[in-house]
Amino acid sequence: MDHAILFADRLGTELLPLTDRTCVGLLPVSGKPMIEHALEALARAGIRQVLVVVSPFADEVQRIIGEGTRWGLRLTYTLTRGEEDPTAVVDRLGRRLESPFVALRGDLIHGFDVAGWISTAEATAGDRLWAEANGVSASCGIQRAGMLDLAPLSWPPPRRAASVPETTWIAVEARHVRAVGDLAEYHQVNLDAVAKRLPGLILPGRQAALGLTLGRGSRVSPRSLKQGVCLVGARCRIAPDAELTGEVVISDDVIVDRRATINSSVILPHTYVGELVEITNAIVSANTMIRVDSGAVLHVTDACLLADLEQATLSGGIADPIHRLLGVLALALSLPLWPVAALAALPDRAKGWLKPIILRGNKREIDAFGQVKRRDFTALEWRTSIPVLRGLPRLLAVVSGDLRLVGVTPLSPDEADGLQDDWERTREQAPAGLVGPTQLDVPADAPFEEKLMSDVFYARQRRIGRDLVYLLRGLLAILRPSSWRPASRRPGLD
Repeated sequence: MDHAILFADRLGTELLPLTDRTCVGLLPVSGKPMIEHALEALARAGIRQVLVVVSPFADEVQRIIGEGTRWGLRLTYTLTRGEEDPTAVVDRLGRRLESPFVALRGDLIHGFDVAGWISTAEATAGDRLWAEANGVSASCGIQRAGMLDLAPLSWPPPRRAASVPETTWIAVEARHVRAVGDLAEYHQVNLDAVAKRLPGLILPGRQAALGLTLGRGSRVSPRSLKQGVCLVGARCRIAPDAELTGEVVISDDVIVDRRATINSSVILPHTYVGELVEITNAIVSANTMIRVDSGAVLHVTDACLLADLEQATLSGGIADPIHRLLGVLALALSLPLWPVAALAALPDRAKGWLKPIILRGNKREIDAFGQVKRRDFTALEWRTSIPVLRGLPRLLAVVSGDLRLVGVTPLSPDEADGLQDDWERTREQAPAGLVGPTQLDVPADAPFEEKLMSDVFYARQRRIGRDLVYLLRGLLAILRPSSWRPASRRPGLD
């Protein structure tokens, strides 16, 4: 027997918002899409030709699994409206699969030995043989001859009575069959897979340390795993001081920043987890966090906390090292101006040439209530009336990571804490920076509300191309004679 039909046409409404961007069959379980686990099982059973039934995101399915050569399979595809009657789908093809054939769903998890079950079924008499788990179809079977009946492949999995008579049922352990019918079950099946409670699944990666499995090209310190077991996919970067506890699954292309804590959670591909962020009992997909215990879905707008790495740019939260390097370069280029600034300064007899200012920066800290918030820092300014010289010491804040070269206007702690409305807090989506549209285009003596509206608009429209334009404008502003005119307040680099 070398033919099979694989259904992966679930619409996935029960797994929203995860299925907003992909189909159920492509959702990863222990680092692999569900459909890949099914294809591996068919390949182990000696199957060579598979008809794949797909519906939503059909092009993406075909792009990712291709023609099946990775598993020694030859795949063909057929498209349906989704969750149709499997028997009707095959009848509509105008031909039947060459009998006998294996029938399987590829958008749920068969945690038992599928190849072993097929061997047992081949040695059992009967035209239709199906796996069952506590009286419910396990969505795995063999059709030999007689009346075509693929009802046990329906979604959701039916009970035995839903099939026609003369069907032979072969039991499998119910705890190894996971329909993945809701978000909580999707979370749990990932944890069970990494803890090896589903023996039918093959986990990717290599054993890097006790309890720690790593995919290709990933960098993780074994010290990050404080207790439990963890699977990390390919091309991941986990900060050495990040903490992983319990049962943790981290999919491909994930970055976990410094001092982040992940406990009993599932991190989906292309996700950035920011500095000091704590994730417990949750599913995280890009900038969306789903708390499994409460069912709450939180969309995080601050790219420094959670971000989508497929959409992140140099202006996102992961660009901090690049901005610091640019800050070092700018500081080095500005050194000839520092003696000029010292000569132009009017020092305070008690406080010296430099004036300290408390600002709300870009670094994060955990407050007394356990919440992550932006940290206040002390910025310095020369005591001079020439704006371009006065702001030179702020380059030190760029080097330290407290500011970016381009961003919204840095606020004082009182100003930042006074932002209460949702539209006002939208500015927090952008980092605080030296230059930006507000610093360059809004007069320094303009009302605070006008500056706030400019910052909000920038935060909503921020793009790397625009940031480069603002950076160039800031450099050109330094060269203008008007930038060196003494003034207490003026637009531009004030």
